[in-house]
Order: sequence, then C-alpha cells, then structure tokens
Amino acid sequence: MYQQIKRRQQHRRLGKSRILQRMLFIFTGAVLMAMGIEVFLVPNMIMDGGIVGISIILYTLTDVRLGLFIFLLNIPFFFLGYKQIGKTFAISTVFGITVLSLATNYLHSVAAFTQDELLATVFGGIFLGAGVGLVIRYGGALDGSEILAILLNKQFPFSVGEIIMFFNVFIFGWGGFVLGWDRAMYSVLAYVIAFRTIDIVIDGFDQSKSAWIISNNPEEVGDAIVARLGRTVTYLSGIGGYSGEDKKVIFCVVTRIEEAKLKSIVEELDPSAFLAVADINEVRGGSFKKRDIH
Repeated sequence: MYQQIKRRQQHRRLGKSRILQRMLFIFTGAVLMAMGIEVFLVPNMIMDGGIVGISIILYTLTDVRLGLFIFLLNIPFFFLGYKQIGKTFAISTVFGITVLSLATNYLHSVAAFTQDELLATVFGGIFLGAGVGLVIRYGGALDGSEILAILLNKQFPFSVGEIIMFFNVFIFGWGGFVLGWDRAMYSVLAYVIAFRTIDIVIDGFDQSKSAWIISNNPEEVGDAIVARLGRTVTYLSGIGGYSGEDKKVIFCVVTRIEEAKLKSIVEELDPSAFLAVADINEVRGGSFKKRDIH
C-alpha cells in the first residue's frame, strides 16, 4: 500500500514538472515573439500575419496599445480552442497570449535594435518564428487564426496552411493600403522567414531519415549498415504484391549526413534493391544512438 501511494506521489510530481517545463517554454516563446514585434517589426512599420497582423494595423490607425489589441482580438478563439481542441491547449494558449500581450506593452518603450528595414525584417522574422515554434512545440498557440484554421480544416477541403495563407493574403493587402506597399512586401518576407524558422524549431536541425530496403541479399546489406554506419537495423517480413514471394524488409533510421553513404552501401551490395527514404521529424527511444564503427 505504501509503495502504491509513493508511486502515485511520484507521478504527480512528474506531472507538475512537465507543466512547469511547458509553461517555461511557452513563456520564453511569447517573450521572443514580443521582441520580434516590438524591437524589430513595429518600429520599422513591418507587420506579421494573422491576428497579430490585424492588431498591428489597428495600432497604427488608432495608437491604442498593441498588446491590448492582441489580447482582445484573441478572446473568441480562447473559447473555440477550449471547446473544440481541449482544455490543456486552451489554457496553454491563454497563458501564452497573455504573456505576449504584457511583453509587447513592456517592450513598447524599448528602442529599436536597427532602423535598417532588411535587417529588421530578417531578425524580426527569426524571433517571431522561434517564439511561435516554441509555443506550438509545447502545446499552445500565439495567434487565434491558427486555431480558426484548425477548426475550418475539419469542415473544408483545405489544409491548415492553405487556410492561414488565405487569411494572410487579405491581411497583407490591407496592410499595403495602411502602411504602404513596400512595407507590405517586407512583411511578407518577414512572414516567410518566420514560417521557415517555425519548422526548424518544431522539427529540429537534426532531421532524421527512415529507410526501407527490399533486397535479395538482406542479411549482407543489413550487416554492412551496422558495420559501416554504426546504425541498428530491423528485419520485417513482407510479401511481394506481384510475385507473391516472401521478402525480408530492412528498416533503419539514419541522419541526413549518413543518407548518401547508406545509398552507396545498398548500390554496392545490391544494385537492383528497392530503397525508399523519407523524412522523420523526431526519433525517441529504442537504440537510435550511433555505435562506434572504428
């Protein structure tokens, strides 16, 4: 009985640590986004897409604090996220957007790092993407348009990315009339940079590759991969759809750098082998750690 209580207490402590970790990274992501907005983009009249982009336009037209617009315009999406996506996601999003709103207000009086439009666009996009990527990676969102796109994706035959792009066409067009078309074009560039940075933060720099190999010499090819790449392999049983013959399929995971060497090994040992390679965003557990090959 005592051991059961102790295990439950350990699970509760683990849950709290994970919650604290999540909140810490969401807080960091929101602050990074606020820096991108207030230190780089807004002082140079460059905007972002989504609800933040609309907030920047309204701030320009009314001179009301940007953080207030960001918070108020996102309120309807808090409820949508809570009802349609989940309580944890909604709470994480409320926390992230609240920090973003407060941080933009706090950083509003900070002098711009640069008055060079191109530098502001590039670094503003990087800070935006890094912040949004961190928040998404840890289960939240910093813009209500993302939540709306997720919900509309269930009703219409368009991807989330296509729906967000559709919204932003109108937002950047509106920004062109308000801020000027040169600023709208800088804004599009900043958005593209941010979008790519989000992918890097979520997927990581060390994107791995999965490889599926069907060879007439599976053991020889598998042994060579283990010996020359230091990667483990798994043999799977398969049946040829055309021939009906039993096949042994080799499965392994390698890094991008090792992909070329893997192909050369397969080509050397069995030129007629079937090889399929695909991207993997994350690898956990198992024996993916590279072995010593020397």
